[in-house]
This record gives sequence, structure tokens and C-alpha cells, in this order.
Amino acid sequence: MYIYKWPADKENNTGIVSQHGECHAKGGGISSYAGVQGGAAKSLEACLEQAVKEIPKFRHSQTPLYLGATAGMRLLSEVNDVESKRVLKEVETKLRSYPFKFEKATILSGQDEGAYGWVTVNYLLENFVKYGFVSRWLNPGRETIGALDLGGASTQITFQMSDSVSVEDKKNMKELTLYGQTYTLYTQSFLCYGQDQFLRKLLAYLIKNQGVKPEVSHPCYPKQFNASIKLGLDVFDSPCTKGYKPDRFDPEMSVSVVGTGDYQSCLDNVTEMFSFESCSFSKCSFNGVFQPSLRGSFMAFSAFFFTHSYINRLTNISLTSPNRMKEAVRLVCNMSISEMTEKTKQPEKYMKSVCAVANFVQVLLMRGYHFDEKSLPSISFQKKAAGASVGWALGYMLSLSNMVPAERLGLMKAIPSGPYAGILFLFITLLFFALGYMLATFRNTRAKDGMV
Repeated sequence: MYIYKWPADKENNTGIVSQHGECHAKGGGISSYAGVQGGAAKSLEACLEQAVKEIPKFRHSQTPLYLGATAGMRLLSEVNDVESKRVLKEVETKLRSYPFKFEKATILSGQDEGAYGWVTVNYLLENFVKYGFVSRWLNPGRETIGALDLGGASTQITFQMSDSVSVEDKKNMKELTLYGQTYTLYTQSFLCYGQDQFLRKLLAYLIKNQGVKPEVSHPCYPKQFNASIKLGLDVFDSPCTKGYKPDRFDPEMSVSVVGTGDYQSCLDNVTEMFSFESCSFSKCSFNGVFQPSLRGSFMAFSAFFFTHSYINRLTNISLTSPNRMKEAVRLVCNMSISEMTEKTKQPEKYMKSVCAVANFVQVLLMRGYHFDEKSLPSISFQKKAAGASVGWALGYMLSLSNMVPAERLGLMKAIPSGPYAGILFLFITLLFFALGYMLATFRNTRAKDGMV
């Protein structure tokens, strides 16, 4: 949950929104409460109570409240649309019970999720508009930057396309008009390629290849690390793993997953999660999806940031080139679980998957999105910008509350046009008066000096 605030003393408040607070709900996303009556609603209570305390009471009824659900709920709606609608209705009822101005609860499309992340990044960096010292909104004339988002169930890439590039697949194009300027975006969301679902797919692929048995080797887990999983709950109870599901298996069967810490084998298996062969367009990323050439700089956030942070803390290597990334990931995969937990001070449950996710990010960025020696250094891995958490939430709020208008900059003065023109005229008059006074004083001084 994110709480945003902005001053109310301007005609148009756009460009000065800041983050007031945030809260991380315990447990899984609301989709994880499918089949659990009341679970999704209850999971939101602690954060909503925090909002009640943090937002001034006299502002409660004026504070718009939105809920946006993403890839987890998109997956649930594919598998069980009835249950998806029930969960959404449940959380809506909970949100309406609080004293805020509830607006809507909805499931975002992958395209919207990517576009809102792009809006957030460029808004916080003031690439759209900047409030100038002359009390006017100014276009800073900056290039926009692309957005790379990695969530639990999906990943998104969004960037502004060059006017000369033709869009070969209209599904990947989105036009936004902000501050009188139209931006043509390339945006693509890959469902089942979020961090959590990718790890499930990888595990399912390993089980399929090795067969359903009490023990399975995992080349991406640290050597001698092992964990117990259930085939249903932890692996195959997801639409993302249906392609690897065995014909016969017991969902309640427990399997021991044993790590071998093998970088090359891990990389090879992770690469199998992607298809780079078929492409019916002039250029593709992976799985036959159209992607034009990359343009400009990028900001990578969400799980991208945490993965980069773990790699950097474990190896002290900056990911400034494909070779350095490969070197860093190899070092991570050769570490024991005790080394990893000691260096990062993080629990095993996070560290066990760093090698797998690091390889996934490596393949996704290099082979999937085609970042190379020249473009990889343009990626900035960030958690926050201008004091606000980077993600799709701010862009979503700005869009729904019309805080980013389509009007040209000239219509967005802090002072209405009539008074503004009057003040400007008065300023110019006073300026001329001051110059005249200084000139007269100078002449009088010269005249006196001549008399002496």
C-alpha cells in the first residue's frame, strides 16, 4: 500500500506528488487466498489501519482509494474466473468499510502494468514536466527512459519508440498523451515470467526431466542445500507449469530438492524456459514476441533491484557489461548457502534462489531483450526515485485521478491566466521604473561631479 500526498494550493497539482508512506501486507498477494473465504480481505487490514492513522482525519473522506491487482490475479482469472471475481469483490467490500473515498478495485492488463511503471519512472525523474522558478510548468526537454519491471508472476518492458519505427504488432503499442505531448510506447508483459512463477517453471522442468521421485537435483541451488516441497502446492498447482505436468503424480507427495551449485547446468536449464527460435516479425525478444531495437536508458526496479543488490553484495562486481554479469553470476552460483547468508545477512529462503534468478535475469536481459556491451550500462537498478518507491502504483494513481493531464503546458500555470498576465505586466512596469530611476540618479551624479 502506498500513500501519496500533494499540495492543494495550485490550480493544477501535477508534478509535485510525493510519497507519504507505504506498508507491506503480510502473506501472499490476494490471489493466494483463492478458496479461503475472508483471507484476502483480512490480509489488507493492517495496512488500511496504518492509513487511517497516517492520513489526517479531516482528509479521510477526500482521499481517493484504489486497488490494482496484477499478474497473480490475471492467472487466477484464467484458471477460475468465478473465484477471481469473488476475491476481488471481497477486497472491495473491505475497502468500502474504511472512511476513505473508495474509487475502484480492478485487475490491470499486462500492457497497463508496463505503461504505468513507465509513467512512474519518468514522472519522478521530471522527464515530462518541471515546475519552474517563474511559477510555470516547463518542459525540461529531456529524453524519457524505459522501464523494466519484474514481479512475482510477470515481467514487463516498456520504452518510447522512435517515430521512424513501425509497429509490427499493434498489441505492443500504447499511446499516452501527457502535457500536450503524445508518446508512442512499446510495451510487453510476459505472464509466467515473474520471479516466483519462473522458479516454479524451472522446478517443474527439472522434475519432468528427472522423473517423479523422492529426490530431485537442482543445479541452481547451492551445493548440499536441500529443501522439501510438495508437488501440488509448490510446483504444479499453477497454470504456468501445466506444460511440464506429469501424466500421473500425487499432489501431496513430498520431494527433497538437493542443490548441486552448477553454474553452467543452471544457465542451460534456465535458457530452456525461453524460446528464441520462432519469430514471424523482423525482430523478436523471445517466444515469438515482436520487439523493436532498444532505445535510450532504462530503469530496472522491483525484483530486478533486489537481484542486482544481492549479486553486488555477494561479489562486489558492478553489472556494467555482459562479461562482468556472467562473471558475477558464476561466482554467486559457486557459493555455499552459509557464505551467502553470512555476506547478505538474509535468511536461507531468499538466498537459495539467488543463483537461479540471477541466471534468469542474465538470459532475459541479454538474449531476451538484447541488451549488449553498449546498452547494458544504460540500465539503472533502483528501488526509489525522488523519495518514492518505483513501480506501477504511482503511475496508476496519477492516471486514475487525472493528475497527469493531456493539456499543453501553457494551460497549467500555478496562477490563472488573468491575474498571471496582470502580475507579469506589473513586474515589467516596475522593472522599467527601476531602470529609469537608476539612469536619472546616474545623470545627476555626473552633473554634480562636473560642477565640482
